[in-house]
Amino acid sequence: MELKHYDHDGRARFITFCTHYRLPLLTNDLFRSIVVKAIAKVKAQIGLKLFAWAIMPNHIHLVLVPPIDGEVGFIIGEIKRLSAFAIHRRLKAVNSELLDKLIINRRGKRKFAFWQKRCYDYNCQTNEEIWTKVKYCHNNPVSWGLVATPDQWRWSSYNNYLGEGNGVLEIDLEGCTP
Repeated sequence: MELKHYDHDGRARFITFCTHYRLPLLTNDLFRSIVVKAIAKVKAQIGLKLFAWAIMPNHIHLVLVPPIDGEVGFIIGEIKRLSAFAIHRRLKAVNSELLDKLIINRRGKRKFAFWQKRCYDYNCQTNEEIWTKVKYCHNNPVSWGLVATPDQWRWSSYNNYLGEGNGVLEIDLEGCTP
């Protein structure tokens, strides 16, 4: 069954995608940095607006607006492809035992799978829904017990909204007002 994406309408989207088998693969700064670089590269290449993001141990949240001619499936696919390639290269370089857990058989071929194949995609209909999803991203590390307050989690856009930023991944505040 193919998932239906409502592309080309200029609306904000709340996207969540998970690691393979929801394994806690994003618990180190190196892998998180690789994912951030992939998001930044895709953001720059296709001109999407990024309103919020959070990297969790086994999933990523994004609130974004694709360009009018952009497709969410392609955007997320590129982020996954770029990050998985770089992470795979790092794991091979150190001959990590984690590699064995991330090999799958697909159509008779052994392949590296860092990410689950699909993603969750929610179309935000109103500004209120956008802000609900932005707050969800920022509070997710607190809900998971990773930090006591959202400002303590370096791997989200929360501090950008405080005017502090964190130098990790810039967001687009223009066009996104509470």
